[in-house]
Amino acid sequence: MEKIRLRAGALIIKDDAVLLSRFKNEATGKPHYNLPAGGAESSETLKEAAIREAKEETCVDIEVGPIAFVYEYQPTKSSYIYGDTHWVDITFHCSLKEGSVPKMPENPDPSQTGVEWIKIDKLKDIDMYPAIAEEIISYHKGKTFKNYIEEHEIQVRKSSL
Repeated sequence: MEKIRLRAGALIIKDDAVLLSRFKNEATGKPHYNLPAGGAESSETLKEAAIREAKEETCVDIEVGPIAFVYEYQPTKSSYIYGDTHWVDITFHCSLKEGSVPKMPENPDPSQTGVEWIKIDKLKDIDMYPAIAEEIISYHKGKTFKNYIEEHEIQVRKSSL
């Protein structure tokens, strides 16, 4: 039976920059970046999960707004690049509560190495997992964008470059 996980994420944009968690890629030694996100627990709503994940990964308190986009990773269609668990990420447009300042958590994930504001126009210059920089840029600019993203379509897009 295939495992399916429901995840929630926070897209936090301020001053034309997006708040990201930085991680060390064990295979390459290079950094990669993620939106604050993670699996919803059985006792919480998706909005509550987004609030918890933002707090756990970047130490911020947030207001959760509308859904920005939905990302789906289906392992068999994506050559298992992120493992064998099928997941769906619901990413909310969020804002920082007044006085909330991002910082590295006291007990981070072992591979987390930082918390950074990355300018929107620099997103294409970094490694993001998943590779959703184009969607974030389009969303921020108010352009028509794809609000449902499938990982295997990102792989096709990358291979056509």
